[in-house]
Amino acid sequence: MLASVFAHLPASIRGILESLPVNLHSGLEEIRVRQDRPLEIVFDRRCAFVTREGLTDADASRAYRPSREECKSLLELLTRHSFYSFEEELKRGFITIPGGHRVGLAGRVVLEGGSVKHIRDVSSFNIRIARELPGAGKPVLPHLLDREADTVHHTLLISPPQLGKTTLIRDLARMISSGEAAFPAAGGEGSPGGAGASPSGGSRTGTSGGPGLPGGTGSTGISPAGAGPEAGSREPAPRQAAQHSPRRSAGWKVGIVDERSEIAASERGVPRFDLGPRTDVLDGCPKAEGMMMMIRSMSPEVLIVDEIGRQEDAEAIREALHAGIRIIATAHGRDLGDVLRRPALRELLESGVFGRYVILGRSAAGGRRVQVLDGEGRQLAVFGAYRAPAEEKPGGWETLFSTGGRG
Repeated sequence: MLASVFAHLPASIRGILESLPVNLHSGLEEIRVRQDRPLEIVFDRRCAFVTREGLTDADASRAYRPSREECKSLLELLTRHSFYSFEEELKRGFITIPGGHRVGLAGRVVLEGGSVKHIRDVSSFNIRIARELPGAGKPVLPHLLDREADTVHHTLLISPPQLGKTTLIRDLARMISSGEAAFPAAGGEGSPGGAGASPSGGSRTGTSGGPGLPGGTGSTGISPAGAGPEAGSREPAPRQAAQHSPRRSAGWKVGIVDERSEIAASERGVPRFDLGPRTDVLDGCPKAEGMMMMIRSMSPEVLIVDEIGRQEDAEAIREALHAGIRIIATAHGRDLGDVLRRPALRELLESGVFGRYVILGRSAAGGRRVQVLDGEGRQLAVFGAYRAPAEEKPGGWETLFSTGGRG
């Protein structure tokens, strides 16, 4: 995966980064190149400067400092020596390179009619490493299944930047498409009637009021900052388990609108990440327009989009709902409170569209934490990511709390 990144770096910077200890390569998250300023990397939730010898150092004065010529060369490599063919990407402040890696840019902004035309004299680059992590969605997906409707709940995944939301929805797409996490056998853990199971209530589309909002039917009154034992939320009361048998034996047709080419890492329209056998991708297409195109052309059963937030995104989601399509979307934010402060998204939440919320955050120890809430804001599960010696258990997710796959 890093080879596709290093191929876009000037030889001098590439040589330095290739000299880094091998154990750092697997955890590399960001490469920050700033003209005449220290070369920096982010890895395993830590950051460090990089010396000319390829060593990490906490002292910025000993770090390698890329020159103007190196930054100019880097931009030429990123734009494949065709600066103007990337004008639209430059206007948005980032370029996506093969492999799904997104490169953020900063420099002098050129305006036209009061709007950003493009960025010139680029002097800062933030190369964010995209990774495929099969199994990242395994503990989460059972809580997203709508067993009554034999599909998945409309789901909104909320996360600050750099906590793995794109990685998570990528794996959810793979599992939903392949049927890898189709409804488990009756009597199994998390299945209808199984140990720890909770029944299906269906998505609460059409409920007045949103999660924890005044006027919401069944509102729990939780803080918009999220739920959890430590947040003082109440756990959902157990209800009688559903008695129907699971019907789905294969995956669902999945459509992905990949505006930033990050989810699928498509090259010439072909996804390079494993998104499952029944997944179709619209690459580089604006989300709102892409959702309508996907509905008309590919008849998806589940539609996945990343980073919604504008009014046109909300309107396209409503159209998808009217077409009977299930939505899995992501939005930037720390918690429900952040999302509710965005007018277009608040309207969606208040209308009760989403039957599930997945919130990514940090634990008190600094690790990753995933919380799953139902459409009324009640907590269904909490997972914590861990890294442990191989002789104990492999790295993965530890269940901190779960209702057993309620859906």
